[in-house]
Amino acid sequence: MSSEVFWSALALVLVIEGLLPFLSPGTWRRGFTQLLQLRDGQLRFFGLCSIVVGLLLLWLFG
Repeated sequence: MSSEVFWSALALVLVIEGLLPFLSPGTWRRGFTQLLQLRDGQLRFFGLCSIVVGLLLLWLFG
């Protein structure tokens, strides 16, 4: 993977992550507040799911 691809991917993640707080800050704040109430195990599970889905997408489309 070239550094250009890496930086492009990182930039795309930042754009996608910024959409919800920009378009609907109240919804984003409520969702973030709910995330803060989750236990560590629950957060780890969601993190693991994100990793697996990301790797599957990379495998399918990469």
